[in-house]
Amino acid sequence: MQRWKQYGGLATLFAAFLAAGYWGFTATGGALPWAKRSAKALQRGVQDGGGGLVDFGRGIVVAGPIRKGGMMLEFGAIVAFMVLLGLGLYVYVDRYGGFEDEERATR
Repeated sequence: MQRWKQYGGLATLFAAFLAAGYWGFTATGGALPWAKRSAKALQRGVQDGGGGLVDFGRGIVVAGPIRKGGMMLEFGAIVAFMVLLGLGLYVYVDRYGGFEDEERATR
């Protein structure tokens, strides 16, 4: 594939995702609702208590709105997905490590 096609495809993909992000941003009302929710979540977290994120006596502390909102299953699923994705990428890169120096010179 030619380099200009690669860059053109990447630019098109970037523009498509930028447009989708802008549409989503305007469809949800912009940053103001998220800023209000974030401020409320931070204020609730401060009121509920503080401390370190990892306390070996209590385990890993999850934010109050996640814990109290009954979203622990979803949070755990996202964490498990990220861990499996990271391990999968690690195994993939280890197994199919990419081009060696002599292969790069011939291409």
